[in-house]
Amino acid sequence: MTKPRVVIVGAGFAGYHAAKTLARLARGRAEIVLLNSTDYFLYLPLLPEVAAGVVEPSRISVPLSGTLDGVRVIIGEADRVDLQNRWVGFTQPEGDRGQLAYDRLVLAVGSVNKLLPIPGVTEYAHGFRGLPEALYLHDHVVRQIELAEQAVDPAEQRARATFVVVGAGYTGTEVAAHGQLFTDALVAQRSRLTIRPRWLLLDVAPRVLPELDQRMSDTAQRVLDRRGVDVRMGTSVAEATADGVKLTDGDYVPTCTLVWCVGVRPDPFVAELGLRTEKGRLVVDEYLTVPGFPEVYACGDAAAVPDLTRPGGICAMTAQHAQRQGKLVAHNIAASYGQGRRRPYKHHDLGWVVDLGGWDAAANPLKLSLSGPPAKAVTRGYHLLAMPGNRARVGADWLLDATLPRPAVQLGLVPANAVPLESSSPEVPAYRR
Repeated sequence: MTKPRVVIVGAGFAGYHAAKTLARLARGRAEIVLLNSTDYFLYLPLLPEVAAGVVEPSRISVPLSGTLDGVRVIIGEADRVDLQNRWVGFTQPEGDRGQLAYDRLVLAVGSVNKLLPIPGVTEYAHGFRGLPEALYLHDHVVRQIELAEQAVDPAEQRARATFVVVGAGYTGTEVAAHGQLFTDALVAQRSRLTIRPRWLLLDVAPRVLPELDQRMSDTAQRVLDRRGVDVRMGTSVAEATADGVKLTDGDYVPTCTLVWCVGVRPDPFVAELGLRTEKGRLVVDEYLTVPGFPEVYACGDAAAVPDLTRPGGICAMTAQHAQRQGKLVAHNIAASYGQGRRRPYKHHDLGWVVDLGGWDAAANPLKLSLSGPPAKAVTRGYHLLAMPGNRARVGADWLLDATLPRPAVQLGLVPANAVPLESSSPEVPAYRR
């Protein structure tokens, strides 16, 4: 008899862990196919460290082949789902098209940058959702410091050494915190550059890390203040231009760098499926199945999963939820074939970690608030445990960064036109650990 085929679309936190868990449960009794646009799982939480040159980009790119035994990996972009005839259409990197029939389907397509109707943002800002954006930002920051050193006009020098980050959630706060340390180190290597780089962190929220406990927010604010980051709450960008940004408080900031970290929205592919959505996410029941299509599951940022810990709410778009939902989908698919019983998704937060660069971090494992080196130890320990591969390589990079000067050169691998904001890489959540 032909084995049943399970097709998983997307290899972010939800899709990767669904494939890994199902391969272990199925033990060869089902064909598991993972369709993804890249041949790696991206450990998104360490992107700020890639941009700052702490961790090599290949370290957070965990290969799908070799780490997912028993899973067939197909590189391609899903562009159609025929729910009635049960097949997924996709386009391969060189333009060839294909179809995959399925018995069970898991939609874990993730999210993309949230865009706001602000003049000039799509033209002059860059997102921070994938590896290309992190590589581009690293090169761009190094280039601006080098050009600032060469500039004769003091106004140009200040503009090139000014960096604006919009969004004071996890990603934006970490980018600004790491960025200030990174550029200070770059300037220290250049005796001709006498000005200190300036980083601005903007958000319409009343405090940094507004989703977190007040004590963690206070810790992050103290670190940013100590480093000299210009934090402006209740403020955002009113207009972006080639020469700078006009802020909603009326100030105009000359700059060559605008980093967009305002959050995420479900991948637009979700809206094309013709299924019921809530806040742009696929409606599913507590077992992660799509109403009317019991053979179709959705998880991660693509799914509006009922939050059973908060009746009436839906789970946040976070890595913590995505990973656990992916594992549960695998168990429930196995149950649909008679192996075990299906279970509803219910998860309580286990805590949060925010890496602020250097020896600074904020963490509250099991609701115990930590800061400084203890929080740093918890943060790095968590990342090493959460990564599905490359742990020794990441640890080696951390050790080298703590003991040797950080090299900083432009590699020129990702040009600006390769990472436009409106098509930034669809990966996983604005992240909550």
